Amino acid sequence: MPEDARAALLTRADALRRDGALVELVDVLTSANRIHPTPEIERELVDVRHRAAAATVAPTAPDHQPLRLVPSGPDGSLPRVERAAMTVDAVRAGLSRAGCVLIPGLIPPGRVDALVAGIDRAFAAFDDAQDGPDAVGGDDDVWYSPFTPQDGDYRVGGRRNWMRASGGMWAADSPRMLFDLIDVLHDVGLGQLVTDYLGERPALSANKCNLRRVPVDSDGAWHQDGAFLGEQVPSLNVWIALSDCGRIAPTMDVVPRRFDHVLPTGTDGIPFDWAVAPEVVAREAGDVGVIRPEFAAGDVLLFDHLFLHRTASDPTMTAERHALETWFFAPSAYPGGQIPLLF
Repeated sequence: MPEDARAALLTRADALRRDGALVELVDVLTSANRIHPTPEIERELVDVRHRAAAATVAPTAPDHQPLRLVPSGPDGSLPRVERAAMTVDAVRAGLSRAGCVLIPGLIPPGRVDALVAGIDRAFAAFDDAQDGPDAVGGDDDVWYSPFTPQDGDYRVGGRRNWMRASGGMWAADSPRMLFDLIDVLHDVGLGQLVTDYLGERPALSANKCNLRRVPVDSDGAWHQDGAFLGEQVPSLNVWIALSDCGRIAPTMDVVPRRFDHVLPTGTDGIPFDWAVAPEVVAREAGDVGVIRPEFAAGDVLLFDHLFLHRTASDPTMTAERHALETWFFAPSAYPGGQIPLLF
C-alpha cells in the first residue's frame, strides 16, 4: 500500500535526521512526498537541500579547468536534439557548435499547464505577503515561504525583491514549485543528463533557479552569465519555455556560436558592468549574426555560462512569457556568490 510505504520512508527519515545523513534524507523525503505531498515536507526539503549542498560544495579554484568544449563551425541555427537522442555527446556537440541545444517539446502539455498555474500561484502568494502576514491565508506558505540560508557567506540582501520587480521569483522561496520543478526535471530525464554532463550530482543555485513571468515590454541587456559566475565554472542551464515565445510573448535574442571566453563587458557606454555592448555583439557574432528564435511551450534550451543572449520583445507582443531557468553547477567547483541547493 502506498501509505504503508510512505510511513516506512518517514520512519527512515527520522533516523537520517538523527544521523545527519542529509543527502540520503533529501532522497527519502522526496520519495515520501511523491506518494503524498505535504507543505511540511516540501518546506523541510528546501532547507535540507541547502544544508546538504553547503556541506559539500568547494569554491572554484583559479586554476580549475572545467570541461573544455572546442568551438566548431557554426551555421547560424540552433542545434535540435529529440528526447530519444538526448545524450551527453549530443549536448556537447551542440554547445561546441552553437553554445546551446534545443530539445523541442520535452515537457508534456499537462506538466506545462501545472507549472504555469504554479508560477501564478507563487507570485500571488509573494505579493500577498508584502501586505503583511494577515494578508496570507490558507496554504499560501507552501507557495511562498522565504528561504533563509544557513550562516555563512550567503548574502540575500535585496536580491529577492529585485528579482520579483523584474518578473521573477526564486524557486527556493516556493517550496511547492521547487519540488514540482525538480520532479519534472527528473521525470523527463534532464536530471540524469545534467549529472552525466557535469560528472557528479549537481548543485543548484537558490539565486539562479527562478520562476519567470516576463512582461511584454521586457528587453534585456546582452550578457554571458560567466561575467558574474566566473569563466572557469562547470555549469549548465536548463531554460524551459512554458509559453509560446517569439510572436505574442517575449523570447530571446541569441548568438548561435560557441565562445571559449567571457567577452568584454561594460564598454561603449553600457551602464552595467556585466553587460556586453551591441557593438561588441555585432563584431563577435560575425557572419553568424543574431537570431531571434521562436519557442513552443514545453521546449527546453540548454546552455552554459558562455552563451551570449538577452531577453527580447517587440511592440506587437501582447502576452507575458512564463518560463523556468535552473542553473546547475558541479559541487566540486562551485561559483562564489551562489547559494547552493542539492539537486
